[in-house]
Amino acid sequence: MEPIFPHEASGLPDFMLQQFEHGTGEYNHLQLYRILQAGIRQSTLPAGLKLPPTREMAQVLGIARNTVVQVYEQLVLEGLAQAGVGRGTYVKAMAPGFIGRARAAPARRANALSHRGDDLVQGARASPLQWGAFAPGVPEVRMFPAKVWSRLQAQAWREVEPAHLSYATGAGHPDAREAIAEYLQGTRGVVCSAEQVVITNGTQQALHLVAQLLADSGDTVWLEDPGYWGARSIFRNAGLVLQPVPLDAEGMAPTAQQQLSPPRLMFLSPSHQYPTGVLMSHGRRRQLLDYAARHHTWIVEDDYDSEFRFAARPLPALQGLDEQGRVLYLGTFSKTLFPSMRLAYLVLPRDLVDHFSRALNELFREGQTLQQVVLARFMREGHYARHIRRMRGVYAARRGALIEAIGQRLGQQLPVLGSDAGLHLVLGLPAELDDDAVAREALAAGVMTRPLSLYSLRKPVPARGLVLGYGAVTEQEVRASFDRLAQVLERFLR
Repeated sequence: MEPIFPHEASGLPDFMLQQFEHGTGEYNHLQLYRILQAGIRQSTLPAGLKLPPTREMAQVLGIARNTVVQVYEQLVLEGLAQAGVGRGTYVKAMAPGFIGRARAAPARRANALSHRGDDLVQGARASPLQWGAFAPGVPEVRMFPAKVWSRLQAQAWREVEPAHLSYATGAGHPDAREAIAEYLQGTRGVVCSAEQVVITNGTQQALHLVAQLLADSGDTVWLEDPGYWGARSIFRNAGLVLQPVPLDAEGMAPTAQQQLSPPRLMFLSPSHQYPTGVLMSHGRRRQLLDYAARHHTWIVEDDYDSEFRFAARPLPALQGLDEQGRVLYLGTFSKTLFPSMRLAYLVLPRDLVDHFSRALNELFREGQTLQQVVLARFMREGHYARHIRRMRGVYAARRGALIEAIGQRLGQQLPVLGSDAGLHLVLGLPAELDDDAVAREALAAGVMTRPLSLYSLRKPVPARGLVLGYGAVTEQEVRASFDRLAQVLERFLR
């Protein structure tokens, strides 16, 4: 485009009047900057053009002179103009590559993501809904003792130290690590000291550390099948080979063929298998521990909600049986307190603690130290144990209400799977039924559930069903919510 102004362009103020608009809601300095920047980049305002004095430009546009001064200074700072004392401000010559109109971004990019990124996004299973009936794995956050937590948080702020507000170092706040270790020793049979506890921002971060530090791309990981899809995503994205291992009545049951090729990692949930609820027997635990010791395999024990066992005392952790230092125990506060807290922890063999601590700080620059201080006090004063006892009764009643609603509406037509524990159960479906289609129609009816087939890597899938969470639905809401789900199911079961 040919320049429309001579280098001493008296017409520039008229040009600005044509472009500048009052009453648009856009700040004056932003609008003036936008017009001048676009004119310079598109060569409408050519190199060497002298801009009007700030006072003149302000009078013509009816804006404050300081606004014009601010815009001219910004243009000079960005290299679009140059100024000299007593000489005024001029448009600066730009390199050819910076001249011209910016091309519009394509409506759809081809191959924008890496192969790894595309695999992650295409395989994503996280739901946009994380509350209500029957969202699996979601606890009752409305009964969290917020007043107690707020009081402890206010106390922590009154006593706050600079280190609490800076980047975290080490494996977590010492008080929180000590409180977690004491709790696990007394309730879960975990054999550990505070020095073995590494606090992370959620389970996913802990699994990412495990994948990065204990396995290389191409290594194999055994996964319960059906099993937790979140771990599956982490390990796949780290380049590991996923080996689905079937379950039987005693838990993970690797075939004879699978046992010939030992994995680098095993990921399992022995105290309350997710999502089937199978409880791993003592004998099977011993067998897997012996196998791991012989083949130098690491076992990641996911103990995500074993506090909520209703008929009997929670079973001791697998880690407590480990005599060879092969088990990494993984726990979380997302189920016992509230998910957005984003606090989880690993209990590691002693020789791994320093490695994980250093990697944690190197990769993630941890924070939430003040939150950990509050958590430690919450646990030490007994509030955590009391809250778990209270919620154990609440969840037991909700589970009972859901099972009753299933029986009243469907009778014995469909089996209820899972042990008497946790925040969810599985409603079994006939093998020929498309559980994914059922889940989609249920969502359209206002009921959240997950198809059991979603949790399986094996093809054909070994079982069909719906994973129903009862943590975030009251007893009074259970019947109405299940009635809506039953209406959907009945259309498929005809």
